[in-house]
Amino acid sequence: MKRTLGKPFFILLSLCLFCTGAVGANDFTYTITPSKKEPYLYEPLLLTVDLNQTDPSKVLLFQFTIKKDRRYRIKPLFAKHDDTLHHTKHHNRYVIYPLQTGEIEVHFLLVKRVTNDEKVRYFSSGDRDDFKKLETIDFPIEIPPVKLHVKPLPKHTQLVGDYHLAYHVDSHHSTAHSPIAMRVTLQGRGYPPYHLQILPKSSDYTLFSETPEIKTTSTNKGFIVTANYLFALSAKKSFTLPAIVLHGFNPQTEKPYRLTIPSQSFTVDAVNQERLLDKTDTPAPLQNPFAWVKSLWGYLVVFLAGYFTASLLKWQKKEQPRKADPLVEKITHANDAKHLLQILMAQDASRFSSPISQLEEALYHNTKINLQEIKKEAIGLL
Repeated sequence: MKRTLGKPFFILLSLCLFCTGAVGANDFTYTITPSKKEPYLYEPLLLTVDLNQTDPSKVLLFQFTIKKDRRYRIKPLFAKHDDTLHHTKHHNRYVIYPLQTGEIEVHFLLVKRVTNDEKVRYFSSGDRDDFKKLETIDFPIEIPPVKLHVKPLPKHTQLVGDYHLAYHVDSHHSTAHSPIAMRVTLQGRGYPPYHLQILPKSSDYTLFSETPEIKTTSTNKGFIVTANYLFALSAKKSFTLPAIVLHGFNPQTEKPYRLTIPSQSFTVDAVNQERLLDKTDTPAPLQNPFAWVKSLWGYLVVFLAGYFTASLLKWQKKEQPRKADPLVEKITHANDAKHLLQILMAQDASRFSSPISQLEEALYHNTKINLQEIKKEAIGLL
């Protein structure tokens, strides 16, 4: 039988690679779980990521991010990080909005950082005047992408999610060219309606609108979206606003639905022309040539009253200062990234996960940061 010298070497090399992979796999485990693999276009998709250290003989740190892509939008929902030495655990939830139909791959970046207790003690012994970098050996970990098949929406869909509508009109009676205020509110779970057109344009009235105010509130199941739209209608004669129908689609039930604002009739009174125009070409001279002085004095009194009222309120606020949070003081007086990182990690690593992640990037990868902006973000999380 013919023998091949390269075959034993190939087997030995394969065994070595297998053993190396097994050691790496025993350090920690990870799971990435999407709420579904075949979402609809713009449907909020929950993505759960868990990283758990399994080898307590080492000190492990993790850096995990989802790669940005024009085909989807990412929004962090929840983060709980337990960076206890030798027992690191990370639990993250994200909301991903698919922005195009067809096949989409969501890619990830994971770096396993290995260090030891001695290096951690050395790093922690420094202060803001004696910066010490935490020494680690970094291993990029390849993670297979999550593959999604994004389905198209039914035709004429304007809202994606489970939304409810409410509206309010200040008055159905006005005078010519006076504004009529109208508010429309949408609330529910789904894709935020950033570019939704609600009121149609018409030659019967002039339409004024503001940029919608869209807020999101996080829950365990995703974000609750509240969108407020403010409008003003102005016309010179009575008019009717036709019924408005918004076409929605609920991906959970896979059923379309409609949100309706009934037709609204507005009575607009014409302005009396006789009150606007003088009946004579040359009006009589003013009886009191100094009447303007009285009007000016009245305006000055009103202005001064408003000015002193504002000053008084400001003085009262200064006289009754709010009790300062000791943690706010610590964060404000942190002079560098390392000092701020130590403060935040000592308090609540899960609450300050976003600022901590930015500070770690700066310390370990020399990423440029704005320390003042990170301080503001941390204080805002209190």
